Amino acid sequence: MSFSQDFLKETIEAVSRIDSAVVDRMAAGLGAVRERGGRLFILGVGGSAGHASHAVNDFRKICGFEAYTPTDNVSELTARINDDGWEGCLVEWLKGSRLRESDALLIFSVGGGNVEKNVSVNLVRAIDEAKRVGARVFGIVGKDGGYTKQSADECVLIPVVSSERITPHTEGLCAVVWHLLVTHPALKVAQTKWESVR
Repeated sequence: MSFSQDFLKETIEAVSRIDSAVVDRMAAGLGAVRERGGRLFILGVGGSAGHASHAVNDFRKICGFEAYTPTDNVSELTARINDDGWEGCLVEWLKGSRLRESDALLIFSVGGGNVEKNVSVNLVRAIDEAKRVGARVFGIVGKDGGYTKQSADECVLIPVVSSERITPHTEGLCAVVWHLLVTHPALKVAQTKWESVR
């Protein structure tokens, strides 16, 4: 079997093992945040930062959900990294955004954050701030889910089907899950372009 065949077979296996009930609960939970006028703050680093920016677009355009990500303002983010450090940059951005109880975080991460291993501690600090103010926390993560999985109200775990390809499968299927969310009946309010072109 070729590498491509192996990768696609692993992808199919991972998709088949995603807990769709958790996805449905997450869609309902996000919909409830939107209906009460809450905002959605999407956080990710590395490849997940790119996903966060794309997802902000879709949540706003398709779901009518007020959504933001710190990576869409590189000037502010890098100033906060410079002044507040990497660990504090996201939590200080959330404080500057006046995160409140009616809002929610959506975390995209391969590992979910882990203080002991000093990995994505900025996500851990952001989640702690959300919990402190009473905001909801949602996540799409891989591996064992880390701090996000432990702390979130709802968290989709991308199953590990290959210990050598945890990152590409998690990041690729994260995009599948959040595209599922933005087109879920609990969230979608606007037609997507190509489905309306005849």
